[in-house]
Amino acid sequence: MTITAPARTPHRAGLPQEPVPALQVSDLVTEFRSRGSRLRAVAGVSFSVAAGGILSVIGESGSGKSAMLRSIIGINPPSALIEGSIRLQGRDLLTMPAKERRRARGRDISMVFQDPLTALDPVYTIEKQLTETISKHHDGISRADARTRALNLLELVQIPSPAARLKAYPSELSGGMRQRVVIAMAIAGRPQIMLADEPTTALDVTVQARMMRLFRQIQQEIDMGIVVVTHDLGVAAELADDVAVMYAGRFVEYGSAVEVLTTPSHPYTEGLIEANVRPGQPRRPRAIPGAPPSLKRLPEGCAFAPRCAYAAGSHWTEAPPVKTVGHHWSRCFFAPGHEISNGETANR
Repeated sequence: MTITAPARTPHRAGLPQEPVPALQVSDLVTEFRSRGSRLRAVAGVSFSVAAGGILSVIGESGSGKSAMLRSIIGINPPSALIEGSIRLQGRDLLTMPAKERRRARGRDISMVFQDPLTALDPVYTIEKQLTETISKHHDGISRADARTRALNLLELVQIPSPAARLKAYPSELSGGMRQRVVIAMAIAGRPQIMLADEPTTALDVTVQARMMRLFRQIQQEIDMGIVVVTHDLGVAAELADDVAVMYAGRFVEYGSAVEVLTTPSHPYTEGLIEANVRPGQPRRPRAIPGAPPSLKRLPEGCAFAPRCAYAAGSHWTEAPPVKTVGHHWSRCFFAPGHEISNGETANR
């Protein structure tokens, strides 16, 4: 890795304070316990998303991405132990009363799932499902007004002939249209933050491109922040302002999408880029050797060491430092740059 880190800009007292992020996650830990075993799916993740910003979290399956999203919105099973802080416009969702958190779900923070068929009830029309969602987030709204809002939402997500689609059942719509309906339901309460878990995986390449443009247009229309989880680097590059690279429950690299995806400073990020299929690529993609570690039995030192061509000596027994590299940071022994001390934050 031959990346030169420019000088780091120090914090200067007296400058105006930045606005409160739409979403701020600090030291998030998610553990699943059963029959004496313990699996730490998320191990101390921290990040923030501004209103109107998009963060993409990339990594292989099993890295903890979906567990992180489910922890944030509060739909992990009761056996899950969640620690840390999840602040939505300054309010901590983890310390919020259960009734208030349920009310915030959908209205203030929503989620789009990977398979739209699991999010839509096959026995009810699109109109029924949309108007029920709208009524939940707008107390006292009339049926006629709810239907008008449903029609407006379908127009916003660019579904053709929206009035006719309201009468349709999910099975009568294409996969791309079903996903648009799911997005319409997710933004029915005009949330501050939308979480999206692999939202384009079930769609073909052409529909994926249209869906990514739609995400950007909706985000700009209602000025919400988005956290999108994906293993597709094309999706991350197209959508995100910032990118977080997740491995074995931790972020190993974090920063601007342009910098992380063009000048990575972690071997895992490099491996993901090398394994990515790109149009016009002169050579075949190269897979990362080995397999992700079991979250029940992580290596003592760097979790990526067993798959890393650079690993040696203490890398197998010591945790790698977190260093700033340009305008992003990397959790790697080899990353050139300023090492972040305990008194500093690893977030941008």
